[in-house]
Amino acid sequence: MRTPSRFPALAPGLALFGALAGGPAGAQTAAPVALTVQVNKPGAAVNKNMYGLFFEDINFAADGGLYPELVKNKSFETDAALIGWKALQGAANLDAYAVRNEQGVSATNKHYVRLTTRAGAPGEAGLENEGFRGMGVKAGAEYTLSFYARRGPGSVGGLTAVIVGEKGQALATAPVTGFTDQWQKYTVVLKATGTLNKASLKLVLNGTGTVDLDVISLFPKDTWKGRPNGLRTDLVQLLKDMQPGFLRFPGGCIVEGRTLSERYQWKETIGDVAARMPLINRWNMEFKHRSTPDYYQSFGLGFYEYFQLAEDIGAEPLPILNVGMACQFNSGELAPMGTASTKGGPNAEGAGAPGADPSLDVFIQDALDLVEFANGPASSPWGAKRAAMGHPAPFNLKMIGIGNEQWGPQYLERYEPFAKAVKAKYPSMEIVSSAGPSPDGELFDKASKRLGELKAEYVDEHYYALPDWFRQHADRYDKYPRTGPKIFAGEYAAQSVAIGSPDNKNTWDCAISEAAFMTGLERNADVVGMASYAPLLANVDAWQWTPDMIWFDNLNSYGSPSYYVQKMYALNKGTNVLPVTMPGGAKNGTDNLFASAVADDKAGDVVVKLVNYSSSPRAVKINLAGAKKLGKTGRAQVMASADLQTQNSLKEPQKLAPQQSTFAVSGTTLSYTLAPNSFTVLRVAGKK
Repeated sequence: MRTPSRFPALAPGLALFGALAGGPAGAQTAAPVALTVQVNKPGAAVNKNMYGLFFEDINFAADGGLYPELVKNKSFETDAALIGWKALQGAANLDAYAVRNEQGVSATNKHYVRLTTRAGAPGEAGLENEGFRGMGVKAGAEYTLSFYARRGPGSVGGLTAVIVGEKGQALATAPVTGFTDQWQKYTVVLKATGTLNKASLKLVLNGTGTVDLDVISLFPKDTWKGRPNGLRTDLVQLLKDMQPGFLRFPGGCIVEGRTLSERYQWKETIGDVAARMPLINRWNMEFKHRSTPDYYQSFGLGFYEYFQLAEDIGAEPLPILNVGMACQFNSGELAPMGTASTKGGPNAEGAGAPGADPSLDVFIQDALDLVEFANGPASSPWGAKRAAMGHPAPFNLKMIGIGNEQWGPQYLERYEPFAKAVKAKYPSMEIVSSAGPSPDGELFDKASKRLGELKAEYVDEHYYALPDWFRQHADRYDKYPRTGPKIFAGEYAAQSVAIGSPDNKNTWDCAISEAAFMTGLERNADVVGMASYAPLLANVDAWQWTPDMIWFDNLNSYGSPSYYVQKMYALNKGTNVLPVTMPGGAKNGTDNLFASAVADDKAGDVVVKLVNYSSSPRAVKINLAGAKKLGKTGRAQVMASADLQTQNSLKEPQKLAPQQSTFAVSGTTLSYTLAPNSFTVLRVAGKK
């Protein structure tokens, strides 16, 4: 059940009350709450990359989401070989249709589908692909169809490609001819005549006999920056609009895999897209209530594309690498310590014997090779691979993560030689380490202590909890030592019902509680260096985990209230922390009022963030101590709702989003009335 609101419903219109700065307090009679912001005593610098993005291929975030390939199982390389495909008209007109592997397109793409038509049979012969819970197509948009074909015995000289709607209506049609007895790539453009969220692709054979098909792709021409293997435009725009400081990728538990053989191997995700070997996604059957046996990673979105995305949106890349451990929630399989007897996967240079267990040295070498791939000159072995893909200049990688969310002595004993090897070759590389999946407890304490002794730069802490936890722990980092590793709040999100519950919702209660917690992240910028909400993306028809920051279907997308909270922090992060004193020296968060402040030296502004977790409006009087030359007008951004269960949706994508307003400033004292249940960002031009 959804947690009920702790406050009664408000009168209509009252939620917008605080958007009018300095307006009359109506029925409110309480004296304004007095706060002091020490503008003349700037504190710790705020990391320029403080607020960023955590991407994991969960919830169909890559295939079926950010990566806009429309064909599911395009290369027939998954374990369940015909996932996504069905024979037209129940195969009455086909003698046979099956996946084969004799003389495939390439050594890394062995499987293909062979179709043999039945002479004289009625109807259409061929296959239909369902896409990722359907294919989204837009009227007037163009889609590039490409595939490999090889003709066998008979007269199949070509096929007709048709994008069809749910009622069988043709939205685009194009013939493809000229099949030969050798593998050849064919390409044609289909232009849709209608808009549909759940179309499909039919391939109808022309003639009778046998034909082989492989690497069947239907890709929109409208991609980010118009790239042929580009990303989905609306989703990238939502990410770029946040001005993120970093992009952590590719996960998440898929880094680890359920077993080491299912781990994410970055070397398998670069090079020719058609040659990348797909892998069953670790999240496909993790949750019985949302089992998705058709969920796999095509790796069309691979490490090169991740680096490119980070560059496009102005974020520092932060790749996370397997530390020689499979997911401890699954098998917990461990790579043996010591000298390597094998050298990685089939695409890794120096690959070992198939089936042999790679030692830790293989994982370490993968990390060293990754740094070379990202930063090495085009003349280096791995830098040459990057250059061949179209990026001769380095990606300027500065950080890597060793392990995702591991815990216990097995992690620490692998982390130490791993970090030592990276530092020996790349001493300036910053390393992110793991404190495990929980924000407290014996394992957390031991990991934090040991990582401090090892002088780790960043310790990654994760917390998923009820909204109350986030408000109650807004002072978490007030208590941390001011020396030692920086904290990376790498995964966090308020859970409206329970951790991992399918009934969790992206409510305002969750988002405003996260906003309250983030005042503590900002206030302790000398301890906390980076932070990111998780998970990032979710398909409304194919999700495994909720809540999530951004939701989408095959055509549309929207940001949750948590998205806008994250964006408001990222766009107002400032350059230095300013001390905030609550009334009478009270603890920040007393009476559900939370505050933090920063100086934005680049803009010349003072920025104050305030959370009023209350069903009543609240007047505040803020003394900007030591400020000089303040502007006469300030700018406010406000998110507020009387209903803590408010959510955004595809139908109402901005039901709750920041509202802009201005307010008057007189002297060094700022008066403002906070709306009920609100998160407010105030900006005032001024110098200390």
